[in-house]
Amino acid sequence: MDKILSRLSTATGALAVGAFTVNSCIYNVDGGERAVLFDTLRGGILPDVRDEGTHFIIPMVQRPVIIDVRTKPREIPSVTGTKDLQMVNIKLRVLWRPVIEKLPQLYRELGTDFDERVLPSIGNEVLKAVVAQYNAEELLSKRAEVSNRIKTELIKRGTHFHLTLDDVAITHLTFGREFTKAIEQKQVAYQEAERQQYVVERAEQERIANVIRAEGEAEAATIITKAMEKTGNAIIEVRRIDAAKEIAGKLAKGRNITYLPGGTGGEGGSGGPGLLLGIDK
Repeated sequence: MDKILSRLSTATGALAVGAFTVNSCIYNVDGGERAVLFDTLRGGILPDVRDEGTHFIIPMVQRPVIIDVRTKPREIPSVTGTKDLQMVNIKLRVLWRPVIEKLPQLYRELGTDFDERVLPSIGNEVLKAVVAQYNAEELLSKRAEVSNRIKTELIKRGTHFHLTLDDVAITHLTFGREFTKAIEQKQVAYQEAERQQYVVERAEQERIANVIRAEGEAEAATIITKAMEKTGNAIIEVRRIDAAKEIAGKLAKGRNITYLPGGTGGEGGSGGPGLLLGIDK
């Protein structure tokens, strides 16, 4: 019985040692990751990059370094000056990932936190260089152009550090309080100038209308004068009859108007003029 227990404990120990040895000789690289190997006998980081899956190493001699190679966002804030010496607060959103083939060199030079070491420095450098070439108003009116120039320069700088920038965009752009106040005052002045221009144009149109009206009245007076020279007072009588018809039409529609015919003055005498009475109720 003692021999069986001794053999069983020996086998268990051998299995444990074997499992530990096997576990020490393999490592896994998950999806979206890559690995580089540090080899103490061969003098540091090996030039090969291990893909996803399970790989073998030499225990105590080699050590895997797992690096995430998925695209990640990064926000880069900066406060810089424009061409007309206005301070602007600007933020960039950068989608970045490391160049897989350059992971050994990238780890050897910058370590695993290479994004913390590289992106803020090159982001601020590019922002200050590009923004300094534009006035404050141009940053607003030419925002797409500014964003494209920043993207081009940042991608170019990222290649020196083995980083691929998939997208660069301006997400935040604000100016100092003095510039904001000046913009508001300029907008108010522009609106006031527009209003004054409208007033001037309206007065001009009214002047033209008055001139046309006066010319029409003068032409009408000329026509009437020529007609009177040809017909005497007949045209005045026609106008008087027209006015009388208009007045009679208006009085006929009134509810409180009463007509009293004039009385007779005797045989053969003519009656007096009738009366129009306004009766108030």
